[in-house]
Amino acid sequence: MPTEVRPGLPLPMGTHAREGGVNFALFSRHATRVRLEFFDLPADAQPSLAIDLDPSRHRTGDIWHVWVSGIRHGQLYGYRVDGPHQPWIGHRFNFHKLLLDPCAKALSGTSGWDFEAARGYDPSAAERDLSFSEIDDAGTTPKCVFTDEPFDWQGDRPPNRPWTETVIYETHVRGFTIDPSSGVTHPGTYRGLVEKIPYLNELGITAVELMPVQEFNENQIKGIDPGTARPLRNYWGYDPLLFLAVKASYGSAGGMGGQLTEFKEMVRALHRTGIEVILDVVFNHTAEGDELGPTLCFRGIDNAIFYTLESDQRYYKDYTGTGNTVNANHPVVRAHILAALFYWVKEMHVDGFRFDLASALGRDGTGKLLEKAPLLEQIAEDPALRDVKIIAEAWDSGGAYEVGRFSEPRWAEWNGEFRDDVRRYWRGDEGMLGRFASRICGSSDLYAHSGKGPESSINFVTCHDGFTLNDLVSYVSKENTPNGEGNLDGTHHNFSANHGIEGETTDAGIEVVRKRQIKNFLLTLFISRGVPMLLGGDEFRRTQQGNNNAYAQDNETSWYDWPLLARNRDLFRFTQGLIALRQAHPILRREQFYSDAEVRWLDPHGGLPNWKNPREKRLACLLDEGKATALCLLFNAEVTAIGFALPPAPPGTLWHVAADTSAETPHDLHAPGEEPPWKDSQAYPLGSRSSVILLARPATP
Repeated sequence: MPTEVRPGLPLPMGTHAREGGVNFALFSRHATRVRLEFFDLPADAQPSLAIDLDPSRHRTGDIWHVWVSGIRHGQLYGYRVDGPHQPWIGHRFNFHKLLLDPCAKALSGTSGWDFEAARGYDPSAAERDLSFSEIDDAGTTPKCVFTDEPFDWQGDRPPNRPWTETVIYETHVRGFTIDPSSGVTHPGTYRGLVEKIPYLNELGITAVELMPVQEFNENQIKGIDPGTARPLRNYWGYDPLLFLAVKASYGSAGGMGGQLTEFKEMVRALHRTGIEVILDVVFNHTAEGDELGPTLCFRGIDNAIFYTLESDQRYYKDYTGTGNTVNANHPVVRAHILAALFYWVKEMHVDGFRFDLASALGRDGTGKLLEKAPLLEQIAEDPALRDVKIIAEAWDSGGAYEVGRFSEPRWAEWNGEFRDDVRRYWRGDEGMLGRFASRICGSSDLYAHSGKGPESSINFVTCHDGFTLNDLVSYVSKENTPNGEGNLDGTHHNFSANHGIEGETTDAGIEVVRKRQIKNFLLTLFISRGVPMLLGGDEFRRTQQGNNNAYAQDNETSWYDWPLLARNRDLFRFTQGLIALRQAHPILRREQFYSDAEVRWLDPHGGLPNWKNPREKRLACLLDEGKATALCLLFNAEVTAIGFALPPAPPGTLWHVAADTSAETPHDLHAPGEEPPWKDSQAYPLGSRSSVILLARPATP
């Protein structure tokens, strides 16, 4: 253990090796006392050493700091912070609680963690939110891990793919390979994902968007599945404990810092094959919950600074649906979030971020949405983040919905309008023709007025939050009873259809329609301008049995069932072919909206579409690629087939069939150069609920 203690330096924040020791720095404006404790084992209740920081020597402004010799990689530590316990003015200091370092890179001892001992209130008191718990939780709280292990990046460089080449695959590190059917050596881990890189390359995606890997507590959720009596678990992970710490349980060896090495190995391996890594990050709230939640980190360090509070400061403003909202535009909090982003980019080599409930990050300390939120502007303009992809979930749970107008032009956005309009069109809803056409063209109605282009639109039909693609065409109603909330959770607005019967069926006729609709959704996604995002497993009909909010289902409901790939290999092939077709035709993915010279819309008879007819559900789109080449896209959301009048192919060419969702495999999609010519230049028999891609190619002798 340490042989020397010095005052140390206030910057940089967190832990940093320096001069044969380690410098520790912690922000707390309102603290009166800070203690740094070291532990030998994660479950230790008593520290092996405790250092009380003298404000006269170990405090500079609002930063408490100390330098300690003899600290090595893997050393466990935590803080105790004392100060006023006055919830009515926002202060919730409690020296009995061992706190996590907000800048910690790793935690150890998270397995089996129960938040109960960390609660800062006495549950037996009448005024629980004002009461004070004297339970010391050091023996049950995970410990921070000092990490200082070198890593050989072996010349790793970010792929820096432009948006025009990007195809995103949203997945979950654990769920991707945890099922035994995955066939990997390290299931449910970063290394397990590495083992599946050949699969991702075969599919053709260019980026993985990983659901949260910021450390969270799987045991946070209390409750059981009423049908199976299995305990529910925090599977999704949208309840971060810390913003910089890498999820320990996704490492094959657990905690003690090894998870950092394995994460870096994963990034390095993905980059070697040209795949970028985008992290789904949660900065809008933490796992500390509402006024009755546990005291884990920020609440015990300086609650009044880190959180947005009500006028009665015992309570938290909640724009996230989780009990609290991070005060993201306070300068101190803003600096902490930016430091986290710099860390993930510089030290972990990630290529981009998707910001969960990003609108909450644009609110001030009173909860008001700011026109030019400092944090969002700084993320967009910071020179160190200039090459990083930044994606906003442009809404929050407080009523904000900013799709098409979120912050700076550099911000891309999850396009919820694309999801809803494409679903409604293919469901056969009336009045969707114009909106469907706009989504195909990059949603200029949403983005052009704010100076954004189609690259700002992250197009998706499904994501982790909602039905899978298989379930979208198999269920009218959500089946969330296993979540233990009486089927009241999850959205009611799915814009889905079951095509004859709810759930799984052996009816061959219904299955034909369902598979055709899945192909229609996939084809629409990959021919639309903007950036396509595919929900992992949709390429082989992964199902959640109708659960559209599987946040608590760390089981077969959420895990990838890999035998489905063999059963639906034709759908994998179709998806793979569409991705290749998209990459082969730059006109589908340019960063500009279509000009009048590039696109022409047609009705089934070759005339102009009647956009005002709410009952019209059929449409053609002629795309001029230049140099006597063109694409013709046909769409029919009607339940009846139609002979669709074709526009003339460019001189010297014939229309060739690239894809037809009504055709059986392998005729539903043809490889480049193998597209059969369509001899009838006048019309194409467009099947019911189907879509077609025709390519103009020179006529063969």
